[in-house]
Amino acid sequence: MLVKRNAYKSACKYTRRMRVNAPHFPDLTQKIQQLKKEKKALILAHNYQRPEIQDIADYIGDSIELSRKAMTEKDAEFIIFSAVDFMAESAAILNPTKKVLLPSTGARCPMAQMLTVDEIKRVKAKYPKAPVVLYVNTLAVCKAEADICCTSANAVEVVNSLDADTILFGPDKNLSEYVAEKTGKTLIPIPANGFCPTHLLFQSEDVKVLKMQYPDAEVMVHPECTKGMRLVADFIGSTSKICKQAKESSAQKIIIGTECGILHRLQKENPTKQFYLAYDGAVCPNMKTTTLERIYQSLKEEKHLIKVPQATAKKARISLERMFEVKT
Repeated sequence: MLVKRNAYKSACKYTRRMRVNAPHFPDLTQKIQQLKKEKKALILAHNYQRPEIQDIADYIGDSIELSRKAMTEKDAEFIIFSAVDFMAESAAILNPTKKVLLPSTGARCPMAQMLTVDEIKRVKAKYPKAPVVLYVNTLAVCKAEADICCTSANAVEVVNSLDADTILFGPDKNLSEYVAEKTGKTLIPIPANGFCPTHLLFQSEDVKVLKMQYPDAEVMVHPECTKGMRLVADFIGSTSKICKQAKESSAQKIIIGTECGILHRLQKENPTKQFYLAYDGAVCPNMKTTTLERIYQSLKEEKHLIKVPQATAKKARISLERMFEVKT
């Protein structure tokens, strides 16, 4: 295997190519900021978004962090959610008085698409007494079928809060395995093999090669990674927890096992530390469909409004609110 370059540079070459094709970033950024003030809009960006989008966002974080943040912004009339479909849906469910816009209609999460209502009902019929816990990385129609939702940050606490030893958990099989290991409970994945295509790219062999080059580096990976990756990790956590751990760690070199977009935030918050992506090609193309041009167009024309049917939103909100009640 070829020697890895500094991953912050190599993993972001995808974004740099886009920068070359958009020399008008400063002007466009200024236009977005002006339009944002006029329309009382709030720009939210997930940790995996392009650097230039993170730089103009009011808040950066994981999906539920951002949705909850939007709930505290009472004066905002519009929410520009720079992420993927299920995240914008959650924001719309939790902020019914605000207009939520998804700048790119192509920003769909492949893993969320893997779970259907029919599959939930089919497995539920086999285990009628088992509660249904759904990762927030699901569509609203599926959340409406859940007893409670969870994030990668609080999945262990949510499962431990339930008075049940057998639990239906979807849609990520790797997260399901991780939670089962931590709780000792039986988690039945729905669907049987749901996964995040980007996190599946990470392999433990790549980490071992990097550790030969940087033996003192701390390895931080997302629980959507495979068990092999989790076994070579020093720390396993959500994007928000990885950011927190990176700040608190005494390590000066850190190997990261999650989508490359997070490196921009990590480097800004920890300028004296070096970050290496465990696999240089870990880019979520769905997250990267959002551009400054699309944000500007969406806000200017108020297009791509996210609407969740009232009956679905009501049931899905219950499963989300139950998650917020769990102490972490």
